[in-house]
Amino acid sequence: MKTNALSGNSLYLRTPLRSLAAGLHRRPGLLLAVLLGPPLLWFFIIYLGSLLALLWQGFYSFDDFSMRILPQWTLHNYAQIFVKGNFDIVLRTLAMASAVTLAAALIAFPIAYYMSRYATPSVKAFFYIGVMLPMWASYIVKAYSWTVILAKGGIVYWVLGQLHLTSMLEALLRVPYVGGTTLSTSHLGRFLVFTYIWLPFMVLPIQAALERVPPNLVQASQDLGARGAQTFRYVIWPLAFPGVVAGSIFTFSLTLGDFIIPTLIGPSGLFIGTFVYVQQGAVGNIPMAAAFTVVPIVLIVVYLRIAKRLGAFDAL
Repeated sequence: MKTNALSGNSLYLRTPLRSLAAGLHRRPGLLLAVLLGPPLLWFFIIYLGSLLALLWQGFYSFDDFSMRILPQWTLHNYAQIFVKGNFDIVLRTLAMASAVTLAAALIAFPIAYYMSRYATPSVKAFFYIGVMLPMWASYIVKAYSWTVILAKGGIVYWVLGQLHLTSMLEALLRVPYVGGTTLSTSHLGRFLVFTYIWLPFMVLPIQAALERVPPNLVQASQDLGARGAQTFRYVIWPLAFPGVVAGSIFTFSLTLGDFIIPTLIGPSGLFIGTFVYVQQGAVGNIPMAAAFTVVPIVLIVVYLRIAKRLGAFDAL
């Protein structure tokens, strides 16, 4: 019986699966390569490969007469980015992304602050649902819904009419770079929709950063005689600021590359996303679209480097 038991254990230990598991256990680097190899291979071949193939075409020429892409190397497409009309598109998109990021931070911080410091567990759950519920709805449906909400005869105009504020809105819509013929065809309307769509991406990182603020630091500040404003300025804000920067990564980058909202809401005038869409889809000038794709990539890389210095990745 003893011999059979030892023989059984020996056969059990020599199975190929256990031998492979033991080998991987002795070589952690090999185990890591086995686990991460397939997704990294997919990332480099499918994602980065297709992106580099697109950017490579930015150096090709485009024949406006025959509407054909010619494999003749040129820097003309990249030089066209700095032409006044095209550079205005970059500045317009950058200004909107910055304004949306700032507005989202101003709105999100009080909400996140109340959630983390004053809300009871049941109220906090209600706020979580309220913040995340819009994210469960279709992005296209929300964008189209706002075209109806902001249109003349929509609920916004009706509410302002009941409050006798329609004349104030019309005066605001006459302001250059802000207004338009109606709220749904104005820069202000586009700004409101962008802020609404991306606000949850700002609330959640700020709330997570505020949750990590040690309560004993706030108590120590109060024990030392600091007023509420001083405690917020010197204790809470420095620790929560990386969360604000982390949220701004989402709001800034998502606004920078969006092409659906600028198409549906706001006045005529291309954004980076809509310009790339028009060049690639309607005109067929893929080299120009590829060259313009470099602009948001460069802007996001610069923004991420700044965010990393400000500790944003620690708050994600």
